Amino acid sequence: MVWMEVESSVLSAVAYPQNEDLLFVEFRSKEIYCYREVPPERYEELLRADSKGSYFNSHIRNDFRDLHLGLYRKAT
Repeated sequence: MVWMEVESSVLSAVAYPQNEDLLFVEFRSKEIYCYREVPPERYEELLRADSKGSYFNSHIRNDFRDLHLGLYRKAT
């Protein structure tokens, strides 16, 4: 799984494994969540959004089931 760093005051990085419809989100707090059944179009729109945090809050946070995976610092 490849993490993409994003410019956002809310999000730190995102990952979207191919063919799984899972969106992994790392917040600035280093908390990791997995959002299930996220279509690829939503992931692509998130990456293109001028404000990734606003897009996430409006189109992902409350629209998809999530699973808190805890705190994690990915290797760089």
